[in-house]
Amino acid sequence: MSRNIYFSRIIKAGDRQREFNFRRLPVGDELRYEVDVPDDRGQRICFVMQRGPEGHWHTDAPQLPNWVIDAESKLDGAIREHLEH
Repeated sequence: MSRNIYFSRIIKAGDRQREFNFRRLPVGDELRYEVDVPDDRGQRICFVMQRGPEGHWHTDAPQLPNWVIDAESKLDGAIREHLEH
């Protein structure tokens, strides 16, 4: 399992490539990642992703742009890939 607490990935979200930054949060035995990504105006959108009971990473953050919600499976894949290395 990776020991790095921070990583970033370029992921297509909406109609463009965006840089998503992931930071592991210390929450006891439970793994969570704080994720931030700039919107089209350069303002940061921040939310937390956690592992669900089925093992997939997801967010329950309210009022996220549709392009973030639609990219959730790609974000799940980025976290899984990072944890494997």
